[in-house]
Amino acid sequence: MTSRTVKKLTQNDENNIEKNDNSTENFREEYERERVKSAYLADRVAQLEDENDDLKFKLDRIKSNPAWKASKPARDCYHFVQRQVDRLKNQGSVSGVIDKVKYKKREKQAQQGYGTVSFPDETERKRQSDEAAALPRQVLFSILVPLYNTPEKLLRDMIDSVENQTYGNWELCLADGSDGNHAYVEKIVEEYQSKDDKRTVDGFPANRIKYKKLEKNGGISANTNACLTLATGDFYAPFDHDDYLHPSVLYWYVRTINEKNADYLYCDEATFKENDLNHFVTMHFKPDYAIDTLRANNYICHLSAFDKRLLEGEELYRSEYDGSQDHDMILRLTDKAKNIVHVPKLLYYWRQHAGSTAGNISAKSYAIDAARGAVADHLRRHGFKNFKITSTRAFETIFKITYEIEGNPLISIVIANRDHEEDLRRCLTSVFDKSTYENYEIIIVDNGSSEPSIKKYYSELTSGPYRDRITVVDGNPVIEKAGGFNYSTLNNAGVAASGGKYVLLLNNDTQVISVNWMEELLMYAQRDDVACVGGKLYYPDKTIQHAGVVLGLGAHRTAGHPFYGQRRENLGYMGRLCYAQDLSAVTGACLMVKRSLYDEVGGLSEDFAISLNDVDLCLKLRAKGFLNVFTPFCELYHFESSSRGSDVDGKDSLKAERYNAEAEHFRKKWKEVLDKGDPYYNPNFTLDRSDFSLKVQS
Repeated sequence: MTSRTVKKLTQNDENNIEKNDNSTENFREEYERERVKSAYLADRVAQLEDENDDLKFKLDRIKSNPAWKASKPARDCYHFVQRQVDRLKNQGSVSGVIDKVKYKKREKQAQQGYGTVSFPDETERKRQSDEAAALPRQVLFSILVPLYNTPEKLLRDMIDSVENQTYGNWELCLADGSDGNHAYVEKIVEEYQSKDDKRTVDGFPANRIKYKKLEKNGGISANTNACLTLATGDFYAPFDHDDYLHPSVLYWYVRTINEKNADYLYCDEATFKENDLNHFVTMHFKPDYAIDTLRANNYICHLSAFDKRLLEGEELYRSEYDGSQDHDMILRLTDKAKNIVHVPKLLYYWRQHAGSTAGNISAKSYAIDAARGAVADHLRRHGFKNFKITSTRAFETIFKITYEIEGNPLISIVIANRDHEEDLRRCLTSVFDKSTYENYEIIIVDNGSSEPSIKKYYSELTSGPYRDRITVVDGNPVIEKAGGFNYSTLNNAGVAASGGKYVLLLNNDTQVISVNWMEELLMYAQRDDVACVGGKLYYPDKTIQHAGVVLGLGAHRTAGHPFYGQRRENLGYMGRLCYAQDLSAVTGACLMVKRSLYDEVGGLSEDFAISLNDVDLCLKLRAKGFLNVFTPFCELYHFESSSRGSDVDGKDSLKAERYNAEAEHFRKKWKEVLDKGDPYYNPNFTLDRSDFSLKVQS
């Protein structure tokens, strides 16, 4: 080795030493910053705990004051009045409140089939156990429960509900962050452990209750994550320490995993009051997996069970989203899941008590910001850069998401019309006056108008200030070819004459309400995964005409409009009238879709001359894997059937006959889809009413 080489090596070594010294120094600086930060946070936590104790002391002193006790009747009266005011506000009118009371009466009747009465008897328990034992995949469920100062009864109820499962291949993983004043928590767990250690259940091993005492309480996320150190199962199922499981939930889950190869499962749930499983506050019957619905509202909530492989490279809960850690976890893991399955059975009981989010989100106000942050993080992962997330009037954690409009694409508004100058004028005037989106054209397809007034109006439109936006197409040739009036044919002709990237089908008897109505449709229609987007339509008396479409709903068992006839102010079932969501179909009275997708499926099927052509279009696109979205933030009046009369009121026998024929054709064409049921409408709901009423079990 030459002296020159030695010198070079020496210089390199010196440089490396210098770099290492710098790295060490940087590490020390970073460590010191984190240490100071941790010390500050620990001090802040201590301060907040002191403040909380002080407030609790003051509150207890107030509650023990004789004047406070004496004022209870007045406070109860005030709260009663406030509840009635809120009801009136949410239902829109006294008649709306009456309708709600009637709904609750029907629901109470339907509730008789749920709760403890639905728990399996010994015969059914054995049947479920035997059936589960014969399944090829004997999935081990790790039930993850973070404990923190859990009241004894709630703790025992929770553990009992796990031990009472008809499927025995589970382990209960308990991470306990309780303080020294709640040492009984550990003793109770040890009591259950000693019992479980002495037996085997259904051939599954004992020692299924695993426990870890934490050095300190790390919050719900950290405590639940600590449960993972105990878990050895195939599927993980986070479970709240004060809630209750239906005895059959694991049976249904393991059966579904075997039958459908599910890697993420959830079920329906009920909120119950304090200690009575049959005292329901709410019953939440959920739709199948729907990404837009989930972004707006954590409807999945409980009880998630998922393949542990979904956690590879992922945290279970992230502490920055404490309070809405479930929403964050669900969004992340469903993104990775291959087969998300909803088990449409009420199998989870969420206890409502003072301080729980089941009772009042304000008990955990930080959950609102956490939920908004979780949704924002999810949207960024999906490539959305600019968006706005705001709370809706339904609930603080039920969101409206406003997406950025990409570019300035041309929207072609297609309107079929025959005479009815007043209807068309009202419609177009509202479009001109209310629209904030500027790049649109209007294609009017005339269906053989004969009245002089409409021809004069056409001339006014094509020579007036909006002439560059207006095209009037003669629909007579296509109608003659079709052999009579055909709504589908007319609209297809209008689309053929349009030049926009997006098509907006609009009835001539509508009137725009919301100024940004086109933007609200376009922000969803521009997405690659979305096909049709529809708005919310009202009758002139402000009752709902359209808020999406449910397959099979109504007497004809074709498709119907949920929430039909309810007041505009109504929140809808679990707030569903207040946020955008995925549905099977939307109405053609106001429907936006990409022109390319419209052409790809042949537009509106001319086999459906008048009715169900819009639903058919949505289903054709759904069959290709696209989503259809309903948004309540695009609002219009719909003077339905003022142009051509009603199809189904029975007053016109020819129209009724034609509708029946088209309904029969629809049922045959989409039989397989109809037989499966609408994935966005829970099968526990009746198809005889549009208000999400439960089936009354005989």
